[in-house]
Amino acid sequence: MRHWPFWARQSQLAPDGAWRIWLFLGGRGAGKTRAGAEWIAARVAEGKSRRIGLIGATERDVRQVMVEGESGLLSVTERVSFQPSRRLLRWPNGAEARLLSAADPDCLRGYQFDCIWGDEFAKWATPQTALDMALMGLRLGDDPRLLLTTTPRAIPALKALLAAPDVAVTRSPTAENEANLAPGFVKFLAARYAGTQLGRQELNGELIEDNEQALWRRSWIEAARLRSAPFLERIVVAVDPPAGIQGDECGIVVAGRDMAGHGFVLADNSAAGLSPAVWAARVADAYETAKADTVIAEANQGGEMVRAVLRQANALLPVTLVHASRGKLARAAPAAALYEQGRIHHVGSFAELEDQMCQFDGSGAKSPDRMDALVWALADLFQSPRREPKIRVV
Repeated sequence: MRHWPFWARQSQLAPDGAWRIWLFLGGRGAGKTRAGAEWIAARVAEGKSRRIGLIGATERDVRQVMVEGESGLLSVTERVSFQPSRRLLRWPNGAEARLLSAADPDCLRGYQFDCIWGDEFAKWATPQTALDMALMGLRLGDDPRLLLTTTPRAIPALKALLAAPDVAVTRSPTAENEANLAPGFVKFLAARYAGTQLGRQELNGELIEDNEQALWRRSWIEAARLRSAPFLERIVVAVDPPAGIQGDECGIVVAGRDMAGHGFVLADNSAAGLSPAVWAARVADAYETAKADTVIAEANQGGEMVRAVLRQANALLPVTLVHASRGKLARAAPAAALYEQGRIHHVGSFAELEDQMCQFDGSGAKSPDRMDALVWALADLFQSPRREPKIRVV
């Protein structure tokens, strides 16, 4: 018979004490989702919870990770029924769990819960606002509690939680869960990221403060973050191609500019380990989805080959090749100045991109490909001669 307290690590079990919020900080693959699902399942089985809230960064994340994922509720709970159209889980004893999205904090209004599990809190678009709405609904039962599972990022909302007196914290690095991960996974990531700030955050689950030598500050990003963008007179997709066939990350960022001179980061579709055909298709898809005007591609690592690869994905793709003649810090400085002026808005949350922006100081061998793509996009939008706006139906 499955007995989670026997198999779980101590960091995956709810702490003792009269806490209201349990904050589980862990590296990638550290078993955070399993811990959350098992905690919910146990509270239902013990009769402690009957009205439960499940909150993720998006509706898709809640369903695909927290509910239907390999470590989600359906995999650890017996005889629970899932009604996707109603966004509802129901147990035989009458307990119910509602699937909710942190992307729209207002959707949390009106609900009452005795238990809430929020996953990847540091990825939520407006974490403090969504958390406030969730806590206001945590008002049923004799002992209402909330669990937040997340890989840490140095955002104000997470820092405030760590300083709060009623928050219990557990931590787990990725390596602690190595037995339950694909063979070689931990060794592979350690070889690439050990000793780096990204590795300390994503693998060790450490909260890494902003690099004081970096050009960007998280406070600038947070202060200007939006949930939607206005009409944009120009939209571009910028790509920083990887150097090799199966090289490092391919930076793909979508951004636009409105008629008032403000910029909007709309999407970060970057990914690592992609073949040229795959990343080119990803760029073409971003271009079509955003109804963009053009694709901006850095050509230092391939010249006309970059254009040829992109045209194979879409023969009609308008491509502008750009070449880096200055260092990354010098090229990034004008973009960072726009952020400091409050003129650039992130429409949603782009955790990996924002981490690169707030950590890169020009040192280190690893290239910040997402940040590079962002810089190319903003250079086109704000430093190139103004072009006639494209008329698009929205």
